[in-house]
Amino acid sequence: MSVQEIETAITQLSARDVAQLTSWLVDYHARLWDRQIEEDLEAGRLDAILAEVDREYKAGQARPLFPSTT
Repeated sequence: MSVQEIETAITQLSARDVAQLTSWLVDYHARLWDRQIEEDLEAGRLDAILAEVDREYKAGQARPLFPSTT
């Protein structure tokens, strides 16, 4: 089945079914992204970036993303 055939089929779905499909696609895309990150970590492709983050943290250049409200 081609992408064009899938697109045509989607245009024939009800709004409810499109919403359900959209939710599924978002979840599926997130799983693909997570898998890619895991593969990159295992292959060492993120080592340089992680080392830089560690250096900046140890140098006191990090700050909380969400400051404490207490």
